[in-house]
Amino acid sequence: MNKFKLLILEFLIAFVLVAISSFLYTSNNIFFENLNNKIVDSFFIYRGEKNPQNNIVIVDIDEKSLKELGQWPWSRDIIAKLLENLDSAGVGIIGLDIVFAEKDNSSPSLVLKKLGINNIVVPDYDEILALSLQNTPTISGYMFDFQEDTLRGVVPNISSIIIQKNFQDIDYLPRAKGIITNIKILQESSFSSGFFNTVPDDDGVVRSVPMLVKYKDTIYPSLSLEILRLIYQTNKIEIYYSEAGISSIQLGELTIPTDRFGRLQVNYFGSSKLFRYISAVDILKNNFDQKDIEGKVVLVGTSAGGLLDLRATPFESVYPGVEIHASAIENVLEQSFLSHPSWVDAVDILIVFILLSLMLLLFSYAGAIVTAFLFMLILCTFIYSAYYIFLQYGVILNIVYPLFSLILFYMFLTSLHYLFESRQKELVKNSFSKKVSKQVMDDLLTHSNSADLSSREVEATIYFSDIRSFTTISEKLQDPKKITDFLNYYMNIMVQSIENSSGTIDKFIGDAIMAYWNAPLEVENHADRAVQTALQQIEKRQELNKTIQKKFGFEVDYGIGINTGSVVVGEIGSSGRSDYTIIGDAVNLASRLEGLCKAYKVRLLISESTLDLLQEEYVIQLLDIVKVKGKDEPIKIYEVLSYGSISIEKQKEIELYMRGHSFYMNKEFQKGQQIFEDLFLKYGKHLYSLYSQRCQELMQNATIEFDGVYTFTTK
Repeated sequence: MNKFKLLILEFLIAFVLVAISSFLYTSNNIFFENLNNKIVDSFFIYRGEKNPQNNIVIVDIDEKSLKELGQWPWSRDIIAKLLENLDSAGVGIIGLDIVFAEKDNSSPSLVLKKLGINNIVVPDYDEILALSLQNTPTISGYMFDFQEDTLRGVVPNISSIIIQKNFQDIDYLPRAKGIITNIKILQESSFSSGFFNTVPDDDGVVRSVPMLVKYKDTIYPSLSLEILRLIYQTNKIEIYYSEAGISSIQLGELTIPTDRFGRLQVNYFGSSKLFRYISAVDILKNNFDQKDIEGKVVLVGTSAGGLLDLRATPFESVYPGVEIHASAIENVLEQSFLSHPSWVDAVDILIVFILLSLMLLLFSYAGAIVTAFLFMLILCTFIYSAYYIFLQYGVILNIVYPLFSLILFYMFLTSLHYLFESRQKELVKNSFSKKVSKQVMDDLLTHSNSADLSSREVEATIYFSDIRSFTTISEKLQDPKKITDFLNYYMNIMVQSIENSSGTIDKFIGDAIMAYWNAPLEVENHADRAVQTALQQIEKRQELNKTIQKKFGFEVDYGIGINTGSVVVGEIGSSGRSDYTIIGDAVNLASRLEGLCKAYKVRLLISESTLDLLQEEYVIQLLDIVKVKGKDEPIKIYEVLSYGSISIEKQKEIELYMRGHSFYMNKEFQKGQQIFEDLFLKYGKHLYSLYSQRCQELMQNATIEFDGVYTFTTK
């Protein structure tokens, strides 16, 4: 698999994850919705508590009140007294988080009636409460039943005009099956009324309250909405729809954002009792500060555990239901909304796309450790951004689907890249296992990102070696198996020294070996590595020949040519078959230098470009200035005699040779010939005989144009 195919596969995985997330998102998967709700709950906890602005007071039927006045339900005259005392204190609006679905059995008139006594006039507590409801700004409460088709009490009258704007074919409002209201006398005596249902999510936590409910094709406002309508002094409730459902509720100039079902997301202030609580018994005894009541919205409800009006919220599992309504009203009064507008659905999906795109970029350009770090950074940044938007703008983004997609995509990409890199390493191993040393192989696998195997230009030192008189050897051996055995033995010895110095075997050409240094990985002092390898091979020749003589009955000699220059290295070949190799003029010159070893009868010949890069100390002798076949530019060629410092005797020899060579280059052939003859007589080196013959020929044929460059017309 190449990188392009890997990228296509990554895009495909990203597309599938976006599609899956979109499907789960639009299908309202319960598991993911609950998980997302838990994360949003944690935002509340992290934000901490904040104090409401004291617009609302809760008159609490608490344990203290039950202890002094007896168990609930109290007689209706007590409730009437409670309302009258609140009215006398200048209350703004009273909301009852209580339903009186049955007649007061403690009422004297009802008791006497049951006893058959009809001629005595006694108080009727229901009538007393009805009179109080008529004379106080009280909004009574009732409940809808979403499970059974029940009707207890009378269907309430609606005190407002409800208008639906841009209504779509789909009705998103919650539909009730039954209703539980106050008895007729109380319901009809109320200034207005509203339902006080709180519908928990699937995990039992109340996060939103319905503002409107449809019952028998009629829309009814909640207790909170009805109180707000009266506060803002409007007789109209406008419901605005979008393609996704309900978008908002309008009270005059006030816009209340809701979810698609017309529910208000409650922006809780904190744990319970952050609102001002006044015990009901203190109201009855007028044991309170009138300033705490005057002009305020008062909700009458209960925090007593036995009355079963306790709910779970993001802050705590035991929270008075009446305070949920107080929080909802306070949210609207303070304009401190939480919402999930319809356009956020598109934003949530867009966020998934953006996060996955970022992961694609990371995996394309960064390493595994950097990617892991940046992945965590993106993860934390997204969560913090969602929290910041929640805190500053009250918009609830979906956190689960982007996180789910991001984490899953990271795991997919990590696994995919691991498999890809494993495959790449296997390919590298297969490609180079017979070309480079184990050390180089380990480096390639360890630093696969830095080892670029694509075609590129590098400076390399190229090596060619060749067995002398191999044709004669083949004729002597005759048997193909023996020839193969000989070559395998010889090649193993030569290749081992190349691999040990971090060289790369390029190919075997019959009895010749081609190798190079500084690719695919950079090799420090690559020219020295090549030259030292060649010297080691020459030193091993005698030991090698002992075994060859014993096994095959002859000895071998070989020549080595080394050149350094710019080459193109990489996978070169056809789509069906290719090889990692190098090409360029520097390669051709190295091959020519190996061939020139025969002409000068030397074993190791290097170019001037290789000489210039050598860092170590060697004994080196200039051989000639030549033009090789296929090149017009003359080059200097050198013989490397040994490694280390030069001896005094060898230094004198080379100095005398260079003096003769200077005469030769200056066309003083007679003087040069004399020196070369003396050197040959003393040292017997073919090079000196060669120059002596050249001087003789040049003296005999004065018509020859001489520029000091010898041109070779064969390889």
